[in-house]
Amino acid sequence: MLLGSGELGKEFVIACKRKGQYVIACDSYNNAPAMQVADEREVFSMLDGDALAAAVAKHNPDIIVPEIEAIRTEKLYDFEKQGIQVVPSARAVNFTMNRKAIRELAHTELGLKTANYKYAKTIEEFKAAAEEIGYPFIVKPLMSSSGHGQSKVDSPAELEAAWKCAAEGARGDIKEVIVEQFIKFDYEITLLTVTQRNGETLFCGPIGHVQKGGDYRESFQPMPMNPEHLAEAQRMAKEVTKALTGAGIWGVEFFISNTEGVYFSELSPRPHDTGMVTLAGTQNLSEFELHCRAVLGLPIPEITQEKIGASAVILSEIETDKPDYTGIESVTENTNTYLRIFGKPVAHVGRRMGVVVCYDKIGADLNALRDKCKAAAAKVKVVKG
Repeated sequence: MLLGSGELGKEFVIACKRKGQYVIACDSYNNAPAMQVADEREVFSMLDGDALAAAVAKHNPDIIVPEIEAIRTEKLYDFEKQGIQVVPSARAVNFTMNRKAIRELAHTELGLKTANYKYAKTIEEFKAAAEEIGYPFIVKPLMSSSGHGQSKVDSPAELEAAWKCAAEGARGDIKEVIVEQFIKFDYEITLLTVTQRNGETLFCGPIGHVQKGGDYRESFQPMPMNPEHLAEAQRMAKEVTKALTGAGIWGVEFFISNTEGVYFSELSPRPHDTGMVTLAGTQNLSEFELHCRAVLGLPIPEITQEKIGASAVILSEIETDKPDYTGIESVTENTNTYLRIFGKPVAHVGRRMGVVVCYDKIGADLNALRDKCKAAAAKVKVVKG
């Protein structure tokens, strides 16, 4: 049973179906991307604990795979006690769905290097935290996804707007924010980390990415980086995923400063949006195939870098409940280039509706590949059907 049925869930379901699995896809709206390739569907709010429990009782799944943050996550402990496997584990999902819990685990319990931070539940606490952390800083809701509610604050004049943005962008019923020191990093990476039931923790090649408003716009793999910094990121990722327990793929995000080293940023206990670059065949196994194998307890002998790759998102510029697309031929005329339209039934301004992925041989010009990918994605437009 998949809790959340977006574009990442869709690719995961495809991987599961290729392994002969029967999948029930759940989301708060009908015909979500993963529902289009699953065996059954359920439509309900996963913040409704009774509705969630009823769906689980109805289908009695062997495995529950959360794909989004807005879930009544404490219910997952009950499901585990019933003998249902929760991916990666109920503990992991509960910790990582809340930025406060994961930050306290990483910084306070494990001693990982992070940015300085404070929490705030009111505008007064927010202003006080801003003064203590100093400008500029980043503010994020404790529960959100895809950058919703996140902003950079450069001066006191921006506090009111930032607080309103964070409140409106929060998911779930936790109305609290984290005020985080702005790290002057040189670049940021996602380190896809695979934990197994009966095997070593494995790492994919580091994925560089560019974000805007906290939401990813492009990613590329492998990100060239200092081997010592990569080793430190791998050490941190292994430590935090071990503490959270369970089997599956994790998107562990780091800030990298060439002079100050590696800062732990965030962690997602599931396939990561920046990891869609692996759909270009950059690895022997995509992040979705890796997640599927880890969830099912199947062996993963190794992860190898086969090519360099880049991804660039397709964003809607319009509102429509009948999205159609132009410019597809401009993508398909490129060599070593793939288009993935997610199949979302409704388009909103700024909503991610698809992605273009490109690849080239190892040793080729990564920057040129990124430019090619972004140019292709820019030609695809969402229109009213």
